[in-house]
Order: sequence, then structure tokens, then C-alpha cells
Amino acid sequence: MIADVASFSGFRPQLLEFLSELRANNSREWFQAHRAEYDELLLEPSRMFVVAMGERLRTLGDDIHAEPKVHGSIFAINRDTRFSADKTPYKTHLDLWFWQGDGPSRERPGYFLRLTGDRLLLGAGVHSFTDAAVERYRRAVLDDAEGNRLEQAAAAVGSELVGGRTYKRVPAGLPADHSRADWLRHSGLFAELEQAVPQELFGEALPDWCLEHFERVAPLQRWLVDLLPSAD
Repeated sequence: MIADVASFSGFRPQLLEFLSELRANNSREWFQAHRAEYDELLLEPSRMFVVAMGERLRTLGDDIHAEPKVHGSIFAINRDTRFSADKTPYKTHLDLWFWQGDGPSRERPGYFLRLTGDRLLLGAGVHSFTDAAVERYRRAVLDDAEGNRLEQAAAAVGSELVGGRTYKRVPAGLPADHSRADWLRHSGLFAELEQAVPQELFGEALPDWCLEHFERVAPLQRWLVDLLPSAD
């Protein structure tokens, strides 16, 4: 076990109540009245967790970023409602993001955690490719060596955990009869595990427990990191 320099001792059970209540009362008035709970239950322990998780993620890569701040590894709770039909002002979950390599953090492959009022999701990858990344990805799928590496990584992770296939059919201009045609229907590539909130969430063992799950999805992450070099 890696020494925990962050003094992370777990999230409090009241955080789940806060997220559930926020879902039921998603308004600026309610949130401002409960801002102290947001700071105490979500923001401060998230900062400590990010530091503790960053120490552990070094075993998966020395270029993984863990920045204990909002707009770093902690996603802002405010929603951008400008182009959304849903005008509720706040997200009702906690999102944490540990991106790998240099470049815009949201364009890099990374490890992620999402906590709702009753579920925990852990995974790795890219949820939405940029135009440049999707072109590189499609070339890799059609390349025998890289395409085989992708299938081997997916098998190592567990194909049932792999997501990102959003197109109903192979996009125009690509070979629909190719042996790996289903991979061409992806607009992103990630692997994730979802479960009920575990007891580990409430104790100091959470970072080590998360690392074990991140290690499971690491083969797909490594394939993506090789595919999308930081210099791009």
C-alpha cells in the first residue's frame, strides 16, 4: 500500500443525501442555502481524494494528472445550460477526472470516477473523440496490427465493459464489410464499471480500492494513450 500523504479518510455518508436532495431541489436558491454542505461534504474531501489518488495512479503512468481543484480533476458542479433543453443549474453527481499526457485535459484519455446518490462508476478512456482523434482511431481500427491490439485490449478489460459505440451503422466512406466494422461505429472509446455505492467510499481504503478497478480497465487506456500522443 502506498503511503497516503493526503490524509484522506473517506467521504461522509451525508454526501449521498446531499446529492439526492440536490436532485430533488435543483435550484440556485436551494444550493446557496446548502453551500456549506457542498464545501464540507463534496469539495474538501474530493480535493484530498484527488491527491491520494494521484499518488497511486503513478503506478499506471508518470504522466497522469491529478489536480485537486475545480476545473482540474474536480468537475464544476454548475451545468452549462446555454445549449441544453434541461435548464436545471447543477449536476447531481460528483465527477473526478485524471487525464494522461499533455494537452487539453478533456481531449486526453483518462481515468474517471462518477458518484451519484446511489451509484459509483469507475472507468478509463475518451468519451468523445475530437475530429482529429476519430480519424486517427479509424485508421488504427483498419490497420491489422493496431486493430488486433485494440481487440486484445478490449478482451483483457472485458468486452462487456467497453462503450462509445454510438453510430447505428458504419459511417459513410468506411468499409462496412470489414472484420472490425463494429469498432468503426464508435465516436469515443472507454471502459467502465458501475455498481451500488460500496462501503469503501466512506473510509481511507477508497483510493487503493479505486486503483484496483482502474488497473482492470488500464489496457484500453494504454492503447488510447499510444494512439493519441501528447504532441498532437
